[in-house]
Amino acid sequence: MSDEQLVIVERQPEQRTALVRLNRPKQLNALNGAVMDALCVALEELDRDEGVRAIVVTGSERAFAAGADIGEMAEATPIDMLITNRIGQWDRIRKVTKPVIAAVNGWALGGGCELAMALDIIVAGEGAKFGQPEISIGVIPGAGGTQRLTRAVGKARAMTMILTGEPITAREAHAAGLVAVVTQDELVVDDALTMAAKIATKSPLALRLAKEAVNAAFEMSLTDALAHERRLFYLLFASEDQKEGMAAFIEKRDPDFKGR
Repeated sequence: MSDEQLVIVERQPEQRTALVRLNRPKQLNALNGAVMDALCVALEELDRDEGVRAIVVTGSERAFAAGADIGEMAEATPIDMLITNRIGQWDRIRKVTKPVIAAVNGWALGGGCELAMALDIIVAGEGAKFGQPEISIGVIPGAGGTQRLTRAVGKARAMTMILTGEPITAREAHAAGLVAVVTQDELVVDDALTMAAKIATKSPLALRLAKEAVNAAFEMSLTDALAHERRLFYLLFASEDQKEGMAAFIEKRDPDFKGR
């Protein structure tokens, strides 16, 4: 199967957004190496595209992604995992500088949950379910599940989900802080694209540095993170977008950001 079939990219030039759709519906979008590579390539290409300012990643009605492809890993050795560097593909996603929204319907389990958490915002349908069931097949989450889930929902909820393998509903995920928005299942992609279009009206430079600053909050001490935030804030005063944004505010008009 070609990369074009595994991942479908749809651009909306007028909104400066793009929709990336995982396309293994029969396998519930199980994340094998080829799918992950195709997804990384698509996101990296969109990250370089100046006509795109915000991205949405989605799956199918039944599943955002129902985990990793177990058949691909069942007989793997530690050296196989090291050489193929499967988890390294998540590092590529983490390096995408533009805002990326996960539009989740159905199952987001294992690697699928980890993929959603690796993105910036999660919009979920009412029927969506999130879980890390790896414990049931003799392993643990390996693509950030133990770390990102704990940071999102706290130790107690993360321990319960990871040690029992039981999923939680979209409403529970929202209450726990994992999901930003819960909407009707049939509106998930549209609502995520609407959010992306709103984000895309902002300064691309400010979006990039805002994303960087928020992510830094999980990796730095408060003192270091505040200093980092301040440097990024000052840096934006070297941009044309800062001048345009403040002028537009004073003149009571919509800004025209150029990303410079």
